[in-house]
Amino acid sequence: MPASAPGRAARTLPFLRSLARHARTPVRAFQEASDRARGELVRLNMGPFRPYLVTHPDHVQHVLRRNQSNYLREGMFWDPLAPLIGNGILSDGPTWADSRAILQPLFTAKYVDSLAGRMAGIMTELIETVMVPGRPFDIAESVSAIVHPTIVRLLLGAKLPAADVDRLAPAYDTGVTARSIRLLLPFVPQGFPLPGDRAFKRAIRTIDDVVYPTIRHARTQAQEDGDVVSALCRARHGDVGADGDRRIRDDLVAIHGAATETSATALTWVWPVLDAHPEVAAKVYEEVERVVGAGPVTTDHLPRLTYLRMFLEELLRLYPPGWILPRTARADDVIDGIRIEAGSTVVLSPFLTHRLADWWERPLDFLPERFAPADQAHGGGRRHRYAYFPFAAGPHVCLGPHLFMMEALLLVAGVLSKYRPVLDAGGPVTPRPASTLRPATGLSMTLVPVGRR
Repeated sequence: MPASAPGRAARTLPFLRSLARHARTPVRAFQEASDRARGELVRLNMGPFRPYLVTHPDHVQHVLRRNQSNYLREGMFWDPLAPLIGNGILSDGPTWADSRAILQPLFTAKYVDSLAGRMAGIMTELIETVMVPGRPFDIAESVSAIVHPTIVRLLLGAKLPAADVDRLAPAYDTGVTARSIRLLLPFVPQGFPLPGDRAFKRAIRTIDDVVYPTIRHARTQAQEDGDVVSALCRARHGDVGADGDRRIRDDLVAIHGAATETSATALTWVWPVLDAHPEVAAKVYEEVERVVGAGPVTTDHLPRLTYLRMFLEELLRLYPPGWILPRTARADDVIDGIRIEAGSTVVLSPFLTHRLADWWERPLDFLPERFAPADQAHGGGRRHRYAYFPFAAGPHVCLGPHLFMMEALLLVAGVLSKYRPVLDAGGPVTPRPASTLRPATGLSMTLVPVGRR
């Protein structure tokens, strides 16, 4: 139906009571709404705020690809995080296009592959330092302590001292979690104070205190290095003064945050999933032992870690870090006969679309085999292109899926070549409220050395 057609009104689902009931795990309230909608485009009644819930792959494709220019990264979710992510690669319009043109060449598969050897060495060193066997440790903190320095050393070169790297990781963590309450209360004006606002501002100050001096130092150098901050400074050499520094800062913070936050969040889920699915874990362990042995993991091992790759793809299906992707309609539109008014919020969610029974056989079961290259039994050959989009899709697709997969294979195989994880708390692990899909805080495990014959 053309966008000029009047369209009909969407069915509205009650949502506030469900959201209140699942205040600590709001993703469950969205899951209940998605189960009732069954792929239909509906509105969620949140009192004064009634966003459209978009889950059907055809509708996702319309918003993210066919009519992408009409759906902007503004409003719910984006406005609270604007001081963190800035007005560059994670924004929209001309500034986004400018940033993407600069950054895209830095994240090609060829460029990322060129980093593989260095990444493998850094990962091996950090795993040996961070992952201490025989005693419980916080999973999220330890994964972050590997992911953040790896990304900093790869993308920023040697431009940051270790003390500044240590400051950035918790600041990013606070930045993406402190304002999570605003996701649940999007109708509250930004000027109205809510819990977490002060911590968010402190995190921004810490990030800026680290990033701006790095930019100013890089501008004074010959800038022949291959790291991202040097490349940004070269590309924006004509953008001088505070405005130019701000443009570089916004892209640098966005890329660093996306590369570390997405990876660290997804890789935190690895360990409870292995614990919950021992038959899957056994296959992962067998492959790592057969391919890697006692380690260390090298780039030569990566193509042969086929089951681990399938495991990670299934992990991203059920636990996509970017679980919610709101957009704001710039002009009136019609999706599958439903009228979308200009200014409305539409909410997409890989977490929900990845669980639609019409597109996934046994959608709640963890089945890495559905991602086997030649497998048809689980619907892989019939899958809609937009039934699976853990890194978003369309023009705004994430620049770093290849980087994530390489990093994930190296980290998981690097740990499992030496140790077996034992979770210190039984029972299901639930997500906590945040802009990314994070496990509940305090999740810990103990590593047991692998016995070698």
